[in-house]
Order: sequence, then C-alpha cells, then structure tokens
Amino acid sequence: MVINVAFRTAAWLMAAAIVVLSLVPPVYRPTTAAPHDIEHLAIFVATGLAFGLGYRCRHLYQAMGLIVFAGAIEFAQIWDPGRHARIVDFIVDATSACVGTLIAWLVLRALSDRKLTI
Repeated sequence: MVINVAFRTAAWLMAAAIVVLSLVPPVYRPTTAAPHDIEHLAIFVATGLAFGLGYRCRHLYQAMGLIVFAGAIEFAQIWDPGRHARIVDFIVDATSACVGTLIAWLVLRALSDRKLTI
C-alpha cells in the first residue's frame, strides 16, 4: 500500500532527523519556542507513531528498538563536544516513542475491529 510506504518513509526520515539534530553542534540546531522536553516528546511520539503505522506488526519489538535508539542517541552525545547526554532526555525520548507506538497499535486495532484500513 502507498500509505504504508509514506509512513515508513516518514519514520526513517524522522529517525535520521533525530540523529542529525542530536549530534550537530548546538549552533546549527533550529530553535523553537517550545520547551526542550516538549520538542523531544513531539518528535519521538511522531516517530513511534510513524513506525507503528508503517510497520503494522510486532509493535512491542518496535517500541523496544526505539528505546535502544533513544539510548544510543544519548550515549553518542557523551563524545560529542558541546552536547550533553541526560538521563531525563532518555526517559522522555524512550517513553514518548513507546507512546507513539502504542497509539499506532490502538488505531490499527480499532480500525481492524471495524473492518477498516488506512
């Protein structure tokens, strides 16, 4: 399905954006009016949602993979000058990714119960 490809593409592009924005020097990062934790929450929920809707099975494994991804991002920041690895960021990122994956699972389950698809 075309929609699956769109969600998969969006998921991988968001994951790539997370890597880039997490590892570039802070002067190259765009700034928003949103608080730091809200920025993290938004991108990781969206990424979890896109993976969950793009890859419609094994959502638990997706969530576990996104937790590892969030940890790897924070771990990589240890060696990146000007960046700071924070346990709070990891907790927000991992939890948000799991919430996004859970929302995708719930949406797919609700649509399945009604014999609908997206």
